[in-house]
Amino acid sequence: MADHQPQVEVLTESVRVNGTKAEATLVGGELAWRPAAGGNGEGQERRLELESEVLGFQMDGRQLKFATFAASGGGNGKGGGGDGNRRRGEVVVEMENEATAVRWGDVISDRLASLGRPKKLFIIVNPYGGKRSGPSIFQNEVLPLIEASGVLYTMQETKHRLHAQEIAHSLDLRKYDGIICVSGDGVMVEVVNGLLQREDWETAIKVPLGIIPAGTGNGMARSLLHAAGEPFCISNAVFAIIRGHKRALDVTSVVQGKARFFSVLMLTWGLVADVDIESEKYRWMGSARLDFYLLLRILNLRRYNGRILFVPAPGYEEVGDPVDQTTGYETNGFSTGFQDDGRTGSNGETCGYVGPSSIKEAGLRWRSLDGPFVSVWLGNVPFASEDAMAAPKAEFADGYLDAAIIKDCPRWDVLGLVFQMKDGSYVNSPCVEYFKVKAIRIEPGLRVGSSTEGGIIDSDGEVIARGDESDSRAGDDEPGHLMAYGPPIQLTVDQGLATIFSPR
Repeated sequence: MADHQPQVEVLTESVRVNGTKAEATLVGGELAWRPAAGGNGEGQERRLELESEVLGFQMDGRQLKFATFAASGGGNGKGGGGDGNRRRGEVVVEMENEATAVRWGDVISDRLASLGRPKKLFIIVNPYGGKRSGPSIFQNEVLPLIEASGVLYTMQETKHRLHAQEIAHSLDLRKYDGIICVSGDGVMVEVVNGLLQREDWETAIKVPLGIIPAGTGNGMARSLLHAAGEPFCISNAVFAIIRGHKRALDVTSVVQGKARFFSVLMLTWGLVADVDIESEKYRWMGSARLDFYLLLRILNLRRYNGRILFVPAPGYEEVGDPVDQTTGYETNGFSTGFQDDGRTGSNGETCGYVGPSSIKEAGLRWRSLDGPFVSVWLGNVPFASEDAMAAPKAEFADGYLDAAIIKDCPRWDVLGLVFQMKDGSYVNSPCVEYFKVKAIRIEPGLRVGSSTEGGIIDSDGEVIARGDESDSRAGDDEPGHLMAYGPPIQLTVDQGLATIFSPR
C-alpha cells in the first residue's frame, strides 16, 4: 500500500491586498495573490514567502498585516528588477469578514511559529568599539526590525572591558532564546568565555549567539553572510537572527599552563598582529590607519624566530617535517595545559570548561615548521574582517583551524599578498603555506636581529601575549596580558561546541 503524505491545507479567498481586489491563496509557507480584472496590476501574480520575506505578522479586525523584508520585486508588491537588496515593506490583506480573518490568521500564526524563531533576546551593545556607533546602530537599524518582528528583548550596554563576559557568566539564560552582540567580534568572544566559565557551561554554550556588525573587523558577520550568499549589511545580519536559523560553531581553547582563553575567530602572530595592535596609535586616521601602518611594516619587514608544531588534518599530512614521537609531548606539550585542575578563566573566576581532551589520545602524529616567520594566521572562519578573506577554506564546524603561514618572503611580494587577501587567492602563492590542523602549538621567539624584542600574539582582537613590554600601551592601572611571550601556547579545536544564528 502506498504511503499517504499529509495534505497541506490550502486556503483561497477573495480579498483586498493593499486596497486592491485580488484572489489570494495560502498554501504551505507561501501567500500568493493575483489582482482581479480591472484592478491595479491586473494579472500579475505576487508571492510572499513567510519564512524568508516576513519580519512579523499581526491581525487587526478583518486585516492581516505582514511586515515584510524582501528583495526588490519581492512580496512587498513592488515590480521586478531592482538591485536585489532587501527593503522594509507592508502587505495588508483585508478579508470580507472577521471570521475568515481569524481562520487565516490562526493558520499563518501557526506556520510562523513552526519556524523556530526566537521569542525573546538578550542584546549586548558595545558603545566603545569601532567608531563608537554601537548605540546608534542599535537604535536606528536594529530596533526597528526587532520591533516589527514582534521579538521581545532586553538590552544592556557594556561599561568596561570584559563586561560582556561578566554578563554572560551571570545571566539567567532560561529567560532568553539567544544572546545578541551589537559590536565587533571581541564582545562575542567575551560572551563565549563567560558562558564557558559557568558551572552549567554544557547547556549555556548551546544558547544561540548572534552578531550584528558594529566594530572595526566584523569578520564573523561577514563570514556568516558570505556563506549564505547574502550581501554584507547590518539589516541582513539582524534578519538572519529574526529568522532563527542556527549552525554549530567550533571553539578553540588557547592554553598556556593554567591560563586559558576561548577563541571563535582567529589567532595571529607576526605581521597581522603587529599591524592590528600597533596601529592603534594612529586611530585618529580612522580605518586608513591599517593601510598606513601596513605599508610602514612592509617597508621595515619584521621576521620572528620560533617554531610551530601541529597535528595536521587529513590530506595535509605532508606539510612540514615529522616530529620525533619519543620527545615526550605528552608531558611537555598540549596535554600539560589540560591535565591540571585548571578551573580558572581569564578573569580569575571559576571555569566550568577546561578544554577538549581529544589531544591526549595516543597515536597523534605531530609535524613542525621552523622559523623565522613573517606571519602566522590561524582562522576558524573565512573572513578576518569585512574585506579580508584570510582563510578561504575555513568552515564553521569542521573541527579544524586553517593555518596560513608566511615564512620568508620579499617585502614587495608581501604587499602583493595583502591585495590578494580580499578574495582569499593569496593562499595560492608559493610564499604561503596553507593547511588545516586539529591542534597547534606556537613557540614564539624574538625578532630576527634583536636580542630583546619579541612580537605580539593576538586572538580575536585581544592581545594575549606581548614580547616587547616597553611598547605596551597598558598602564599601571590596566590588567596585564593573559599569557607570557616565549613559552609554548597551545590551541585545540572543540568541534561544534557553540551555536550561532546564521542566515541559512
